[in-house]
Amino acid sequence: MNPSTPHIGLFIPCYVDQFYPNVAIATLELLEKLGCKVSYPLEQTCCGQPMANAGYERDTVGTSRHFLEVFGGFDYIVAPSGSCVLHVKEHFPPIPSMEKTQSEVHNRIFELTEFVTDILKINRMEGTFPHRVGYHASCHGQRGLRLASSSEMHISPFNKAKKLLENLEGLEWVELSRTDECCGFGGTFSVTEEALSIQMGKDRLEDHQEKQVEILTGGDMSCIMHLQGIASRQGSPMKFMHVAEILNQAIQ
Repeated sequence: MNPSTPHIGLFIPCYVDQFYPNVAIATLELLEKLGCKVSYPLEQTCCGQPMANAGYERDTVGTSRHFLEVFGGFDYIVAPSGSCVLHVKEHFPPIPSMEKTQSEVHNRIFELTEFVTDILKINRMEGTFPHRVGYHASCHGQRGLRLASSSEMHISPFNKAKKLLENLEGLEWVELSRTDECCGFGGTFSVTEEALSIQMGKDRLEDHQEKQVEILTGGDMSCIMHLQGIASRQGSPMKFMHVAEILNQAIQ
């Protein structure tokens, strides 16, 4: 490892840590395959997004301060979650006496595909993944972090995950009818508005099913978890993978 290689702090969201540890492992392995120096701080905890989304942002000062203390010393912070990255960047409350660190962390934290394309400057991945893949663009990543263009904006279309996936040998990228429709998860929304959340998920899943998608992927396991749960109850044979899992599996 080149001693001048930037040091990355791997930030793994709670639900990935508890329910999808393979996504965390795939993210670590992928970054290392791409030549990165990566550390996983064992003292990391929840970033506080669930509390803030429930209206208790003032109670997230402790978790926010802890996050800044844990990750403030890294050159970059990378997470396989657009939702949590957006929370850290845009929704942390101001932390007294940590203004400089907070500003630095704001500029150093990246969602995985964003980091690979924008910081590592990798626009083409070499590997093999012979499957028909549908991509779910999560709201926070797409409209918050601008990981992909939004259909309501009259701009040239782009998608950072697609840029990394579409050149994999054998991968068939499926164009959906509604490229950026919400799946209905929305964190606490899926609890407080369960019926509406489920129907939105069914509608989103139907678009993939009609296009005969084999594997549904995305950058937020929270949304994928929501869709996977609905598909499971329907008895659907569709498989679900995080973008990190596909890329790590494809690249040797």
